[in-house]
Amino acid sequence: MGKHNLTVLNEFILTGITDRPELQAPLFGLFLIIYMISVVGNLGIIILTKTDSRLQTPMYFFLRYLALTDLGYSTTVGPKMLVNFFVHENIISYYFCALQLAIFILFINSELFILSAMSYDRYVAICNPLLYTVIMSQRTCWVLVAIPYLYSTFVSLLLTIKIFNLSFCGYNVIRHFYCDTLPLLSLLCSNTLEIKLIILILAAFDLISSFPIVLVSYLLILAAILKMKSAEGMRKAFSTCGSHLTVVVVFYGTLSFMYM
Repeated sequence: MGKHNLTVLNEFILTGITDRPELQAPLFGLFLIIYMISVVGNLGIIILTKTDSRLQTPMYFFLRYLALTDLGYSTTVGPKMLVNFFVHENIISYYFCALQLAIFILFINSELFILSAMSYDRYVAICNPLLYTVIMSQRTCWVLVAIPYLYSTFVSLLLTIKIFNLSFCGYNVIRHFYCDTLPLLSLLCSNTLEIKLIILILAAFDLISSFPIVLVSYLLILAAILKMKSAEGMRKAFSTCGSHLTVVVVFYGTLSFMYM
């Protein structure tokens, strides 16, 4: 970390979700309920898929790590956001801001690839059922989870170190409810061309290497379902993929809303 950063800027102020006093309590209640449902639901999935012998299949293996990822980034942002509803100034320390950014990038990036792995798993289950246990072996499942986590750790550290090694101007108000890349970039005095280019390249790579897998998998699944003669078979196939497809749509829709 540069000397300029350490001496001039040791904390940030988050503007939060709203500055209207009458909305603080209702929004706190709403987000507390959402966060508690997220924690209880995801912890329940993690424990159940780990302990129940009937759920030791690739589908539930990926579901466990999806729940872990959801729990990770919601806990990185949620508790601090809830506390900020009741304080006068939403202060976050320089190093905690860097830590929050790093952990958030790690988990949000991992989710892109875990959703892709789940799409591929559903494609194999419906389009190649006889070879399913061979293709989706335990080793394959671990590789499809380990590589995204290792890659996302690299991306997280790269972006966080790059941003926090640049010079901030001294203006420390982040127009957001957590430390994210784009609001932090607007506070930098240094030339941000390099870091913006890195973010653009990594974002493009993440999208190109994850979304087409989801898209192609579901197009092939849809083609296979339409060829099925049995109504019961079609119903089972749709029910198998429906929940995952909903998660994909909500996740990509939220990302598009936030960043585009």
